[in-house]
Amino acid sequence: MFLALRLLVPMMLARARPAALVVCCMVAASGLGLPRPAWAADPGGQPLSVFTTVVPLATFVERIGGDQVRVQALVRPGQNPHAYEPSPRQIAALADADLYVRVGMSLEDAWLPRIRATNARMRVLDARDNIRLRPSDVVQTIDDSRGLADHDHDGGAPDQHQEPSHADHGHEALDTHVWTSPPLVKSMGAGIRDALIALRPEQADAFRANYDRFAADLDALDAAILARLAPVKERRFMVFHPAWGYYAETYGLTQVSVEYEGKEPGGRALAGLIDAARANAVTEVLVQPQFSPRAAEQIAAAIGGRVESVDPLAADYFATLRRLTDLIAGPATP
Repeated sequence: MFLALRLLVPMMLARARPAALVVCCMVAASGLGLPRPAWAADPGGQPLSVFTTVVPLATFVERIGGDQVRVQALVRPGQNPHAYEPSPRQIAALADADLYVRVGMSLEDAWLPRIRATNARMRVLDARDNIRLRPSDVVQTIDDSRGLADHDHDGGAPDQHQEPSHADHGHEALDTHVWTSPPLVKSMGAGIRDALIALRPEQADAFRANYDRFAADLDALDAAILARLAPVKERRFMVFHPAWGYYAETYGLTQVSVEYEGKEPGGRALAGLIDAARANAVTEVLVQPQFSPRAAEQIAAAIGGRVESVDPLAADYFATLRRLTDLIAGPATP
C-alpha cells in the first residue's frame, strides 16, 4: 500500500489536480490500518493480478487463467478508450499488478511508463506481438454513380478518437482493434498463455488446457462466421467508427467508415456517403455505444435504413461477433 501511495502522489501532483490527490491519499491511507488478507503472508496463494486495457482482453485472460487470475479492464464497459484516464483506485491497484496486457491504445503510452517506474516487477505483454498490423487510415470507401464516396470532412468537428502510433512503425497510426478477428485472438491467446506460465510455472498444465479449449471455441466461431457469410454477395458494410477492420480483412469484407481521422463527416462528405449507400443498397449503419450516433442516424434516415449498435468492447466476445455477422449477412435462408 505504501508503494501505491508513492505512485499516486507524484502522478497526481504532476497533473495538478488537488482534489484527485486528496482522494488518492485517502484511499491509500484508509487501508494502512486494516488487517492484511490471509494470502498476504503467502503470495503463492494469491491469484495473479492482471490488468488489460479493454474488456475483451480481460475475457481472454479469464478464459486462459481461470481461477489463477484476478483480471480488471482499465477501460470499463461503455467508456471510450480513446479518451479515458485511469481512476485513482485503478492506479493504486496497478501498483500491485503482476501483468498488464496492452493492445496499443494511446492511454497506454501515457500511463504505462509512469506505472512501471514504481511497479518495476509488473510484466507488460503486447497482445499485438507476432500480428501483422494494419494502418488505421486504411478506410475503405464504396463506389457511387459519380465515383468514390470521398472523406472530405469539411466542417467536421474533431474529436479524441485518433488511433495511436506504434513504436516500431515510426509515426504511422495503426489499427488497434486486433481482437475483432478470431484467428488473431488465437495468436493473442497464445501470448497470454505463455505470459501466465512464466509468472506461475506450476500452473502450466492448467493454462495450456484452458488455452486449448479457448482456441477450439475460437475455431468453431471462425467456421460459423465463414459459413454464415459464404452466400453473402454484398461484401461491404457501413460503420460509424472503423473498429471492425481486422474482422473485415479476415472474412473478405469491406468496412466503410462514416468517421474518418477522428472526425464526423461535413456536409459534402455526408451527402457522398448517402449517395454511395443508396447506390450500393446499404440498409443499416453500425454504431457502438462509445460514440455519438448522430451522423449514422442522418444517413440511415436518408436511405430509409436503420442504425444498429454492436459493441466491439463488449465482454461477451462470441455473442458480439455472432451478432455482427448476422447483421452483415441478413436474415438466414431456410
